[in-house]
Amino acid sequence: MPLTLEGPRILLRRLRHVMADGGDKQMRLNRTVELIAASMNAAVCSVYLRRGNDALELCATEGLNPEAVHNTILRFGEGLVGDIAQHKRSLNLSDAPSHPRFAYRPETGEDPFKSFVGVPILRGGDVTGVLVVQNSTERLFVDEEVEALQTVAMVLSEMLTATGEGLADEDIAPDAPRVFKGIGHNDGIAMGHVVLHEPRVEVTKLISDDTEEEGRRLSSAIYKLRRNIDKMLATEDVSHAGEHLAVLETYRMFANDRGWLRRIQDAVHSGLTAEAAVERVNNAMRARLSRHRDIYLRDRMHDFEDLSNRLLRILTGRAQLASEDKLPRDAIIMARTMGPADLLDYDRRKIRGLVLEEAAMGAHVTIVARALNIPLVGDLRGIVASARDGHEIIVDADQGEVHLNPASDIIDAYSNRARLQARRQKSYARIKHLPAVTRDGVDIQLNMNAGLMVDVENLQESGAQDIGLFRTELQFMVAARMPRETEQLAVYKNVLDTVGERDVVFRTLDIGGDKVLPYLRTRPEENPAMGWRAMRMALDRPGLVRHQLRALLKAAAGRQLSIMFPLITTVEEFERSRDLLLKEQDRLHKFGHDVPSNLRIGTMLEVPALVWQLDRLLPQLDFLSIGTNDLMQFFFASDRGNPMTGDRYDILSLPSLRLLSHVREMCDKYEVPVSLCGELGGRPLEAMTLLGLGFRSFSVPSASVGPVKRMVRSANCERLETAVGEALASSSDDLREQLKTIADAHGVKL
Repeated sequence: MPLTLEGPRILLRRLRHVMADGGDKQMRLNRTVELIAASMNAAVCSVYLRRGNDALELCATEGLNPEAVHNTILRFGEGLVGDIAQHKRSLNLSDAPSHPRFAYRPETGEDPFKSFVGVPILRGGDVTGVLVVQNSTERLFVDEEVEALQTVAMVLSEMLTATGEGLADEDIAPDAPRVFKGIGHNDGIAMGHVVLHEPRVEVTKLISDDTEEEGRRLSSAIYKLRRNIDKMLATEDVSHAGEHLAVLETYRMFANDRGWLRRIQDAVHSGLTAEAAVERVNNAMRARLSRHRDIYLRDRMHDFEDLSNRLLRILTGRAQLASEDKLPRDAIIMARTMGPADLLDYDRRKIRGLVLEEAAMGAHVTIVARALNIPLVGDLRGIVASARDGHEIIVDADQGEVHLNPASDIIDAYSNRARLQARRQKSYARIKHLPAVTRDGVDIQLNMNAGLMVDVENLQESGAQDIGLFRTELQFMVAARMPRETEQLAVYKNVLDTVGERDVVFRTLDIGGDKVLPYLRTRPEENPAMGWRAMRMALDRPGLVRHQLRALLKAAAGRQLSIMFPLITTVEEFERSRDLLLKEQDRLHKFGHDVPSNLRIGTMLEVPALVWQLDRLLPQLDFLSIGTNDLMQFFFASDRGNPMTGDRYDILSLPSLRLLSHVREMCDKYEVPVSLCGELGGRPLEAMTLLGLGFRSFSVPSASVGPVKRMVRSANCERLETAVGEALASSSDDLREQLKTIADAHGVKL
């Protein structure tokens, strides 16, 4: 007899009582499978729990041989149970032994049983076990029975986790130590406690007392959700919502999806609370989309999770985000993704680190994190679902690792590393006021990158000489609308007033690619990093940059102004950009405005094509700045934000070093000052190699000034040039190791 509509409700209430009873854990598990078997008129009910990363152990059964309990182990993918766990999907069979994935285990005594239905026990999208029901008659279980079993599995997951039932395996315990491997985007080590940017709503009450009332609560919450999304989309500025317009459009589509709503309603009718029903459907959706081969559909999983979380917040009345809550003094902010404005909303004095499931090296949030000297690790799939507010966490951005709920020995090890790091920072502090001069007396221009006033204010403290790159686009990215000329003028004047006699190289607006302005609509591009961005956009829409150029010229009235243009591909693009600037200067002078006493015009070298035009370009430049981040990305045709390719090609290799050496030689020939402003110059070994290539000017993140200056003061340029030249001539397959040997042989401190 199939399970009736009342059956699940009664079963859930009985399960709640069983799990709440004291006594032996195994006895409660045994009672649980007895209840499920009786409710579904099944001959067999079994619970398999996860043991290790790829094993499932039979922990309780009604109907199979009791001696098989704790003795039958199946690997993920092995047998029907392993197949369910591996693919995170239910399996309903009328003749299980005939299935090609059936694995016969004689110790279980399951020979007489033909019909089989199994569902994964999920928590946070991860498989924690498998729930199985079997009968001797050949028949398919009806959809209502499978749905009921999925509901029971969801409740069982929460109950098992809450009580620690049968959890000998640490991997499925909510507070178990876990290590996630990602990509470090800003070096450093941080120890503290998790603060979820959008905290996961914990569902505490699973079983309803009044299904009709829960249905009404769900309908009301759905109505509010749809109204909120419509309201956000109706406003001109959606940046405060923290979501891109396209995402909100997707939300609206999902929020009006009848299939999604019907599944939640069915879960409520089965006896779950509205919150538990949303969680149950979200778990199933996450499991289904995570195994999909289509990347686009897998990415939609985040849309559903965000939608479900919004709905849960409405149901629970918890609308505020973490940024509005009181932060601990050692906060590690964790999010799937976030914008720069979101990060700046937090009290920066309390942020120790940043953890993102999705983060590209060049994304604007990573740029802001580096500007604030916050250790950042990205590309950590699944970590948000595994973490809870207040969990202990260690962020090792040097190795690209995150330790969640670390064991005591791990904490001790990192505490020692943190103390060593602190001592090293003290050594950097001792030399910050000393010049960047090599042992053989060569002066090295060591500047810092900036983009926020906090960077500028830290110029003196960093030990850098000047600001070799000021990213003007950050002001635009954190704003809700296009900044007015007067607002830009105030920022640039403040920067110049703060640095005093020191030089600042302003880079004009570099937007597009991964730097999206929410208020500037552009067409979708398949490859935005190589598309309509930076000066390409500015030359097509000069109004974008004219107000900026005018603000920069006014801010520098009577002072030196250094401006460079990003992503110049041809000499003609530079000439057009320079003409725009000079026309604005002439216009200001014509109308009686003070203009800069000295205007220095340069460009960035980021596109390999420009390397073969330097003979035409350099005579027109006051300076050249090599943006190694984009240059190497285009040079190797390797997206630095893609974990599959980002680390595939070593910058310290023969092709890239020969390219850089050629650029330096051309600049020397035309007597044009050249500097490196990419990440390359901010790492001691790479900076040492560049010294050996003849480079004498670097602009690096503020956190890199100390380590690079320490290296510079221990180096001998003449000897390095000889050693690096010999290394390049040798055409070694492992140039990096050879360069490390050179550093050791010459006493260079890395």
